[in-house]
Amino acid sequence: MPHATLKPVERPRALVDQVYAALREQLRSGSIGAGAALQEVQLAEQLGVSRTPVREAMARLASEGLLASDQRSFTVPALTRQDVEDIYEVRFLVEPEALRRVAALTVDAPRREPIEAACAAAAAAHRAGDSAAFRDAHKRHRIAWMALVPNARLVRVVELYADHLQHIRALTLGDAQVRTIVLKGMRRINAALAAGDGDAAAEAMREQLQQARQAFIEAIGLATKPAPRKRRTSS
Repeated sequence: MPHATLKPVERPRALVDQVYAALREQLRSGSIGAGAALQEVQLAEQLGVSRTPVREAMARLASEGLLASDQRSFTVPALTRQDVEDIYEVRFLVEPEALRRVAALTVDAPRREPIEAACAAAAAAHRAGDSAAFRDAHKRHRIAWMALVPNARLVRVVELYADHLQHIRALTLGDAQVRTIVLKGMRRINAALAAGDGDAAAEAMREQLQQARQAFIEAIGLATKPAPRKRRTSS
């Protein structure tokens, strides 16, 4: 018997989901810069929808921290040094563990093939000095190993906190020196996955995150600002 307080759905949720996905992709790509205000009417016109699904999608993005809201408008938040430290604290907790769980599966060469192919494409792009192709290969490498993570909830957490920093990759991966470091990390991850060594894979991910964190801080001009003090918790 249905719950007595449930009401009929007034609009197709799929539409809101489509608007959400479109806006999230724009934020990921860096097409909407930090501090930019999102115009509800303009976005609705561009997407060919009413303002309601746009408003709901932006509220959802704000609940995830990908947009900021002052009750009247939505903007792309400019990250502070504390924001960066908090986001990477979560990433250090979840991403190495996610990769550790994949290692038991990737001793199987066919399952590992998309991961290896993405790494090879990144190497070719790096040799050619093609930063756009390198970013695409790096993204495919990430998608390939995450597709093997057995815990869907863990995947959603990884994706959410990676999205907070995704647009900066356009800046950091444009630097050949950064690409060299990233490619080395990808190869180290692949070697651990080929050996089925979860501990080594997790350690390789931790090192890559540490390097990515430093590159991010330098790319957005926060390197000269002191790191925030750790918050004290009551015992």
